[in-house]
Amino acid sequence: MWHDRGMRGPVTRRDAAAALGEHALRTALRHGVLTQPWRGVVMHTADLRDLRARAAAAVLFVGEPVVLSGPTALRLHGCDAVPETGPIHVTVPYSRSARSRPGLAMHQSRFNSADVIELDGLPVFPLELAIADQLCGRDARRAFAALDQALRMRPGEEGESFRSAVRARLTSRADRRGVPRALMLTELATGRADSPPESSLLLTVVEAGFPVPEPQHPIHTIDGRLLYVLDLAWEQWRIAVGYDGYEAHEDRAAHDAERGRRLAGRGWLVIRARAEDLRDPSRVLRELREAFAQRSR
Repeated sequence: MWHDRGMRGPVTRRDAAAALGEHALRTALRHGVLTQPWRGVVMHTADLRDLRARAAAAVLFVGEPVVLSGPTALRLHGCDAVPETGPIHVTVPYSRSARSRPGLAMHQSRFNSADVIELDGLPVFPLELAIADQLCGRDARRAFAALDQALRMRPGEEGESFRSAVRARLTSRADRRGVPRALMLTELATGRADSPPESSLLLTVVEAGFPVPEPQHPIHTIDGRLLYVLDLAWEQWRIAVGYDGYEAHEDRAAHDAERGRRLAGRGWLVIRARAEDLRDPSRVLRELREAFAQRSR
């Protein structure tokens, strides 16, 4: 009903009152049909679940010049490593105040019009800039997974061109904090990990001091047929780590056990990792150390 009366997407409260009438607007707000995520901005309550709608509301609230940045930019670019929930991140110039509010994380930085693209009608940092910024921050692990995904979606020369673009953004940063590590992560990403958790696992084992593993390592039969693909593998030592993203299930456990026996028959030692191991990798790292010690005897 409210869409039919002129309320389409986030609008200023003044425009909402003009479209609906003050009495109808107050009624819709009182009954929860409409909501004000931030003062002076009105949107449909049901649209709070939609990232683009919340991002549009944030841009409207903050006003120009503003650009969607950080995790919000990564998700708008389609990076699965970033959830759609959480605050909307925006960046404004240093000439503007940047007071964060519930649901809105504001940042300050130097940028110009060439650093902003339009995505679905919204001002957003380009993907290579958003990734470069995040690689230098506290959430570098998620940014690494986003870079891996971006490379996977750009095979061959296109992927290397994108990697170069990220590298260029990093080398030109005025703020050098986090840049050396970010450059290392830029070179470490392969684009071959099959999911964000696998990217995170790769980074975890490398930062723990293990040799760089090969993602998506194929195992073939004698006649050349593809038998298995190992998530992370050290072929020289016949050691692998596999990520199990499935819920615990008896049939799945039996399948994994049979797979493990077959790989063991081919000389492979496979360590299984689950979602909880991404939060606390101590078990996986301990078993990896034991495996390398065993294979180095």
